[in-house]
Amino acid sequence: MKINKKDIITVIINEASSIIDLENDKINFDTTIYGNDSRLDSLGLINLIVAVEQNIEDEFDVSITIADERAMSQKYSPFRTIGSLADYIEVLLKEKLND
Repeated sequence: MKINKKDIITVIINEASSIIDLENDKINFDTTIYGNDSRLDSLGLINLIVAVEQNIEDEFDVSITIADERAMSQKYSPFRTIGSLADYIEVLLKEKLND
């Protein structure tokens, strides 16, 4: 299966639009998910991660865990923006599919 980053971004934006208080057309690759400029609190981030994990499994038929020790120990958090989360998920999916 070919991993299409655009599909990953679409999954994240669709879920984020239901949680983040912004209009869907204003959520993009650079939208802050968590941090100083975010509209999400820690519970909102957890809800987003769970929803994205479920939708990634539905879309790609692969189960991944986004919030793990590896994610938390990175120098730059994969939860900063839609784009950084998409990059991290792409890496996880490629690893899973190459197992």
